[in-house]
Amino acid sequence: MSKIQSFFKSKKGQRALIIVGFSIIPLILLLVFTYYPFLEMIKFSFYNMRYAGARKFVGFKNYITLFNKREIAGSLVLSLYYMVGAVIQISIALYLATILSMKVRMGGLFKGLIFFPFLINGIAIGFIFKFFYTRGFVLDTVLSWIGFNMETLPYWLKDQAINNWSLVYSSFWKYLGQNMVLFIGAIMSVDAALYEAAELDGANKFQQFRYIILPSIKTIVTLNIILSITGSLSAFEAPYVITSGNNGTGTFFVVMNKIAHTDQKVGLASAMAVFLLVVILICTLIQKLLFKYIFRNANTDDESLKAKKAREKEAKAKLKAIKAEQKALKAAKGGN
Repeated sequence: MSKIQSFFKSKKGQRALIIVGFSIIPLILLLVFTYYPFLEMIKFSFYNMRYAGARKFVGFKNYITLFNKREIAGSLVLSLYYMVGAVIQISIALYLATILSMKVRMGGLFKGLIFFPFLINGIAIGFIFKFFYTRGFVLDTVLSWIGFNMETLPYWLKDQAINNWSLVYSSFWKYLGQNMVLFIGAIMSVDAALYEAAELDGANKFQQFRYIILPSIKTIVTLNIILSITGSLSAFEAPYVITSGNNGTGTFFVVMNKIAHTDQKVGLASAMAVFLLVVILICTLIQKLLFKYIFRNANTDDESLKAKKAREKEAKAKLKAIKAEQKALKAAKGGN
């Protein structure tokens, strides 16, 4: 007992107590408010139940219903619209980040303007675009100013050929700035000596992007794509606020919300949530394997820190030698 008391009185013991004390509370909160509800949701997916009342165990019936119900399957297909939008969004964000990471006049202003929509609440953005797309309002008025006949313009939120693309654009507008800022932060962390050495070797801007920037920010590119694809699968705010899921715009989350809160089919909604989690995990795994294959020959952050530093040191030494040579040539010309 005296050994235990002396341990806790020692510096090492007090450090251990502080670590445990600061760790135990977050772990308890995580278990109580995240993992326990998640396990309960998995359990609910095997029951036919409402929020209140008796529960009936039905096994995998909810999962079978999930695949047989056309409304649910169709809502999952709508995620493809948001995935296409996410890929385009990331491409444009990477392009803008590459340009704005260089010395550009009024670059800070452009960064702020592009990032600003991300600061707006998603519900507010929904109402903004609902007003923007409404027949005869902002978009139609602007198009009529440049020569379009308002009578020939489509109903942006009712025409099923374009209404989902209209909703995708609202998400595109909100999250473009977030992805761009993440890319800029990653690009700015690349050693400037690599660019200078590449320029002296005759590499143009595209080659610098391909062989220096892209391999160096592979981790952030992968992370942004994973977040964008998983966000596409769980799109909710835009279709819920702008169209309420009508006219073929109900995404998986919108349909799940209706089944859970309007129809009170809690078991089926829980099965949908579990299924979506599995889909997201599979998509994440596929993306990681795909990017691992694409960047298999690239010099990336997967290398050891020692190897990366050695590569940067070599580039700096090469640059220093070239500058010294140029200085010697100038001195020789001056002597002549």
